[in-house]
Amino acid sequence: MTRHLKHKLKTRKHPVGNWLSIGHPAVAEVSASLEFDFVLVDTEHTTMTLETVENVSRAIDARDAPTESIVRVPCNDQARIKRVLDIGVAGVMVPMVESAAEAEQFVEAVNYPPDGNRGIASGRAAEYGMEFVDYVSEANGSIVTIVQIESQTGLENVDEIAAVDGIDALFVGPADLSGALGVFAEWDAPKLHQAIDRVLQAGERHDTPVGTLTVDREQIDERVEAGFDFLIVGKDTAYLANESRSSKERYEAAVARQSESLANSE
Repeated sequence: MTRHLKHKLKTRKHPVGNWLSIGHPAVAEVSASLEFDFVLVDTEHTTMTLETVENVSRAIDARDAPTESIVRVPCNDQARIKRVLDIGVAGVMVPMVESAAEAEQFVEAVNYPPDGNRGIASGRAAEYGMEFVDYVSEANGSIVTIVQIESQTGLENVDEIAAVDGIDALFVGPADLSGALGVFAEWDAPKLHQAIDRVLQAGERHDTPVGTLTVDREQIDERVEAGFDFLIVGKDTAYLANESRSSKERYEAAVARQSESLANSE
């Protein structure tokens, strides 16, 4: 098993990710071809099944690239986390973590006994049993664990969450956090910036990297300057929508100019 993202987070090498909401292996393969450090496969707000996640993971693994798969599960559920890890992904992101106890529950779910309570099985992660003993003996401590801070309660408890042993990173969920603060999608709201600063400061105090997502490339510099340790710099559906809109508008403008030119020449 590789620990590329784990190492880059620990050494503050500013890993960069891509967000996948479209469950087609080709989308994941493009990201791996571009050598993103990781892709975030979202199963919280999409219709992706475990079979889809497995095929996405296969597409990434098939590329000769350092890219690793991180899966956002729908909730902090031990059974769901176990099934995702048996696919052989590099890590898991859990949304809406609001306390140290919930963070500890997450850490226990990704570790085998005696360090945790992950069920032992010979799935794809263990080469279908061919590397069963080696995988189980080496897995603990190798899984990337990312918790999302995206509620008022999570924000209030962020110091305790960041201090939990076994949590590799915090992740600011900008949409949910802005909504929880009563400033949904007001990205320049002082209240939101103060909350983000609070998460960043907690990460700094407890030596826990902090990341976030932006779908606007104009905000990337701002996020880096704010002190984020890693970023997911775009989302597949946003790329598709934004680039399609831009090309469509450019075509329509070109047609309008051509029509105006022809009209003026008559």
